Parts: sequence; C-alpha cells; structure tokens
Amino acid sequence: MVNALAPEPTGRAAHSRRSAVPAAVGRGRIGHRHRQAVVAYLFLAPTLLFFAVFLFLPLGFALLLSMSHWTGFDLGDIDPVGLDNFTGLFADGSTFLVPVLTNTLLFALGTVALALAGSVLVATCIDKLRFQGLWRTLYFLPIVTTVVAVGNVWKFMYEPGGLVNGGLNALGFGSVAFLQNPDTALPSVVVVQAWASVGTAILVLTAGLKSIPGSYYEAAALDGAGPVTVFWKITLPLLRPSLLFVCITQFLTGLQSFALIIVMTQGGPGDATEVAALEMYRQAFAHGDWGTASAAAFVLFVVVLAVTLVQLWVFRRRGEDA
Repeated sequence: MVNALAPEPTGRAAHSRRSAVPAAVGRGRIGHRHRQAVVAYLFLAPTLLFFAVFLFLPLGFALLLSMSHWTGFDLGDIDPVGLDNFTGLFADGSTFLVPVLTNTLLFALGTVALALAGSVLVATCIDKLRFQGLWRTLYFLPIVTTVVAVGNVWKFMYEPGGLVNGGLNALGFGSVAFLQNPDTALPSVVVVQAWASVGTAILVLTAGLKSIPGSYYEAAALDGAGPVTVFWKITLPLLRPSLLFVCITQFLTGLQSFALIIVMTQGGPGDATEVAALEMYRQAFAHGDWGTASAAAFVLFVVVLAVTLVQLWVFRRRGEDA
C-alpha cells in the first residue's frame, strides 16, 4: 500500500523521474510517427512504382538517347555522341528552328487565341440561357470524338467541293485551297484544333462563372452599368483563375499536337505545317535517328516549361495567385 504521506523525492532523484517521463513520451511519439510513415509509403508504393516504371525510367532513357546515336533496335549499338544531337538541331541548314519550332509556336498561339476567345464568348452566352446542360454537352462532343474522325471530316469540308468552299461560293467568293496552299494550311488546321478543344475550355469557364457571387452583378445593375462594362470590369477579372488554367492547358496541347496534323496535312504542303511532335516522330520511326528525336523532345520540354512559367508570371503580376 502506498503511503500518501510519504515525502516527495527531492534533488537528483526527483529530477531524474521528471526527465524520464518526457523522454519516454518523446520516444513513443517518434516511434508512432515512424510507423505512420512506413504505412503511408506502403500505400504509396504502387503509385511510386508506376511513376518509376512509366515516367522516371523512360525519362532517364530518353536523356541517354539524346546524347547518343541509336537506330532503335539493339541496345548494344547505343553510341554516345555528347551534345552533337542538340547542336545539330540548331546548325546551319537544319529545319528544326525554322520552320518546325516556329510552326509549333504559331500553332499553339493560334489555338490558344481562338479557343480562349470562343470559349469565353460561348460560356458567357450559355450562362444566360436555359437548358445549360444540353448546350454544354453539344459543345463537349468534339472532345469525346476521335482525332482521326475530326481530322478526316474537316479535311473533306476543306476540299474545293466541300462544305466550307460551298458556303464561300454561295456568298460570292471563290474557292480556297485551304490545305493545299502553304499560306492557309497552318491557319486552317489551327481552326480545327481550336474547335475541337473549345469544349473543355467552356466547361472550365462555365464553372468559373458559377463561382462569381451574384452580389457583384446586383451592385453593378444598381449603379447602371451596361453589359459590356459588367463583362470587362467584373466577369473577366474574376474569371482570371479559370482563364489561367485554360491558357496553360490549351498552350500545352497546341505545343504537343501531332495526330490532327498527320491526319489532315502530314506536315505539308512542303513543310508549312511541320511541327515539333511530327518531326520527332519522323526522326525516330522514319529515319531511325532516335538520338535526334530525343534531343528535340528535350528542347520542346524546355520551350513548354518556359512558356508555362511566363504565363504564371504574367498572371501573378496582374494580381492572380496561381
């Protein structure tokens, strides 16, 4: 039986007892956190393994190929060449910088401009109509349609006897060789790419419009602001987070576009629609030069990263915390 009247230990014994309790508690907490970390990593192991197999290993192999010469068959034939593949992309006589990379940037810029303008206009109109779900579904249909089907349909529409030229002829204009003329081939494909990707942008912007408090519009109506003023002073500034997302995703899609171009023009006429992704495909699978294709892929990655950082910087300068 414990004597309740026993005096409390003093001196070194009391200090040892008081210090032993926090130390034991601290070791228990560390052990508990360690067990939690182990369990967490066990749950993350499948995802980490997936990224290691399908992201990090291919990325490392691509980096190795970008500094090597390889025809794509025997791993024993990989011949290190240093930075020769990168210097070859920008050497005199190379078409990678002009027109390939130039076409890629123009294609991406045109896609972003058309898709952004069209999606903002359509999303604003849909937000004021009834049956909004129906309209959003209709505009989203091109997203779920295969690129091959979209490209072939528009290819026939651009033909001299197709629907587009038929409409121009009905208005009194002459037929235009949209895909056969080097001056109109790239803009024609840009229009198709923007049309095919506008559905996703509309969904994002519609969600952004729904998040704008109605009190702002009520206050603007009380002040007598017109629709144009409301759009420029309220709607567009408050849509900035959604616009940032649309700009980045559309630009990335445009820079990596490949399937639509190969279906509609195959890079022609000449090299009018030759883009970086198509050039990488040809270097690897048509010419068997995997080193040059990998080097071009890393150059395109740097371009994509730089453009994304510039977009983020511009929006943050305007007060948007992305």
